Amino acid sequence: MKAFRSLRILISISRTATAPGCKPHLPHTSLRRFYSAQPNLDGDGPIGDSVFDSSQYSIPGTQEKQKQPNWDKGYRERVERELFPEDKGKSKSPEEEESVDRSRILAKALLEAALESPDDELGEGEVREEDQKSLNVGIIGPPNAGKSSLTNFMVGTKVAAASRKTNTTTHEVLGVLTKGDTQVCFFDTPGLMLKKSGYGYKDIKARVQNAWTSLDLFDVLIVMFDVHRHLTCPDSRVVRLITYMGEEANPKQKRILCMNKVDLVEKKKDLLKVAEEFQNLPAYERYFMISGLKGSGVMDLSQYLMDQAVKKPWEEDPFTMSEEVMKNISLEVVRERLLDHVHQEVPYGVEHRLVDWREQRDGSLRIEQHLITPKLSQRKILVGKGGAKIGRIGIEANEELRRIMNRKVHLILKVLLK
Repeated sequence: MKAFRSLRILISISRTATAPGCKPHLPHTSLRRFYSAQPNLDGDGPIGDSVFDSSQYSIPGTQEKQKQPNWDKGYRERVERELFPEDKGKSKSPEEEESVDRSRILAKALLEAALESPDDELGEGEVREEDQKSLNVGIIGPPNAGKSSLTNFMVGTKVAAASRKTNTTTHEVLGVLTKGDTQVCFFDTPGLMLKKSGYGYKDIKARVQNAWTSLDLFDVLIVMFDVHRHLTCPDSRVVRLITYMGEEANPKQKRILCMNKVDLVEKKKDLLKVAEEFQNLPAYERYFMISGLKGSGVMDLSQYLMDQAVKKPWEEDPFTMSEEVMKNISLEVVRERLLDHVHQEVPYGVEHRLVDWREQRDGSLRIEQHLITPKLSQRKILVGKGGAKIGRIGIEANEELRRIMNRKVHLILKVLLK
């Protein structure tokens, strides 16, 4: 109502200003600028946002092009020779060509050819579904055993956060390796421990419990432990976990024992002693000595897994990462940098959320994540002096995301208080 009243007042002022014998209070052009719905075109400035000027945009396809046939000329000539062999070398008048209804026959032949899928039409790297082989591999072990490093090395890119701190992985992470006609899906799980009773600790979070319940779903189960730590400072909980998983064999699942971080062991003869310690466990089919960070012995492990694959359609696209996988990678990269620069209990109490994931028109990717802290003091630690710490985390994570996704990434990190 206030807007209508103002409009009526302006109209009355304009009428008074244009009446004979009255001196105008305001110029007519200024009144038109107040309540006119048209943009201001009197000045020499740029045109407003309400006007669309096609000259300022590059719109493809504005010129009408002559329609061209969408088939291959050589392929059509071959079809014509096969369907009309009697017309080869003959020349007909336009009247005779119009009398022959070739369009229907050609359309039918081209449709049948398009529906066929011969082997020579498969693209590079593509495999027919009936020839595909797949394998699901679960990786378990105590915290800080190097499970995430092995997963990243196998896949060839970072899919899981890897840090020197314990309990880096908080949920199950998927990594996919496709080679030839075989696809291997690696499932990196949180660190598992067993107490003296042989059961998991009650204070383990629900996501770690889910890792326990999903053990029987894998085709091959890798039990991994840090052999260097076992030699220098053995942990009875790790021994109980290895023994528990190796006592009873599962007929539907193959289990192997991996001794990781062999590059840190100076006396290699000590590795044989560790192998003899666990050689009487019947559930383990093979033993591997590897270095998941540097790749030592990983080639033999990879070849073994390839040989265990069975004929089964692939579950993941071998050429492109799904959006869900890329979202998880963005969270893992930021979490890894968070663990590198923030210490003690602060990074474990942070609630990490992906708020926005948007592809821009220029092909870049906008990612917004929120880091929610339970205490004001932790928020100050995470932000740093003048935002230095969160800025450093964001810069390093942004650069790594650009390398992984091979595109421009705009990363936004916000530290909030719960």
